[in-house]
Amino acid sequence: MAGRVTIQNIADALGVSRNTVSKALNNTGVLAESTREKILKKAVEMGYKQLSYFSTDELPSFIRQADSEPDVPKGKKGGSVALLTTVFVGGSHFASTMLDKIQRELSLLNYSLTIHLVTAENILQQTLPVSFQPDSADGIICVEIFDSAYSRMLCELSLPVLFVDEAADLLAPPLKADLLLMNNRANIYRIVSALSEKGVKKYGFIGETGHCLSFFERFSALREACCFLNLDCGDRYQVIENKMDRVHFSNFKNYQDYIVSRLRALKELPDVFFCANDFVAADAIRAFRELGVRVPEDVLFVGFDDSPESGMIAPSLTTIHIHSQIMGASAVQLLISRIREPQMHYRTVYTETSIVWRESTGI
Repeated sequence: MAGRVTIQNIADALGVSRNTVSKALNNTGVLAESTREKILKKAVEMGYKQLSYFSTDELPSFIRQADSEPDVPKGKKGGSVALLTTVFVGGSHFASTMLDKIQRELSLLNYSLTIHLVTAENILQQTLPVSFQPDSADGIICVEIFDSAYSRMLCELSLPVLFVDEAADLLAPPLKADLLLMNNRANIYRIVSALSEKGVKKYGFIGETGHCLSFFERFSALREACCFLNLDCGDRYQVIENKMDRVHFSNFKNYQDYIVSRLRALKELPDVFFCANDFVAADAIRAFRELGVRVPEDVLFVGFDDSPESGMIAPSLTTIHIHSQIMGASAVQLLISRIREPQMHYRTVYTETSIVWRESTGI
């Protein structure tokens, strides 16, 4: 085509709206993968130059691999992967972007993705969701499956299994599965180091350390950093009881109520609270506001996840960003390699995280 190819040119050629083409080219909004690939293919055919700015992993296989076939398992043209989860992963959950990436990466390998909700009754009775048929799946990805016994049951299905995070069952034998985690430690060390240089000496943690391995690792990282730097991380600053402890939780309807009650009961505040995630931090900040405790003037706060809400609450929350796209890509790489080579040793993979400094730490 003579002259510069525009989004409107591509839209006219395909008979779709300019907005639809823009979504495909910029990887935004909700769009069927088949539509996205059709638009990108047409853009390549027409010589749309802006494709040169895309990162390789955002392009479909016909662009990434030129004339080669998609990298599907030898002797098998695609298959099906089941994703099991105990929660509805909405837009505020870090995994929402990860799931989108998983689906796109699997589709490039000619795999379909089905999602199945694991209920409390399933976990109690050690049963599978009625919608999930193991014989129809080539592998399983588990998201927010934090019950140790249920996890072990899934590992006995004779299917490759990948856990994105897992139960904090530290004394149990390792699961017969691969494990994907975000780096829960490195940036907590760095934040503690930066705060200590500003004179921050007393450190607290809010969150259920037994909820999942990531929560436990975040708490452990805070303890380790404080020990290394000779800072105060005493038990009097920690709000870490777990829901499974009925003695503590019997009088409360939910964890948020318990958080509020514990914060009200504190006799002494640390200089800073690290929280298991941004949602715990937001609940705690609201509770302190009711008590007349100011953030960051009276106490500093650090979250984890970099949820959309973390930048909108007042004050905006210093947090640690999870790179969900690379987690999604890594999840697919781990599971597909396990499907291809089921006898290899099990692996634990950590993906990068980044610090996001905001108002809640006064830095």
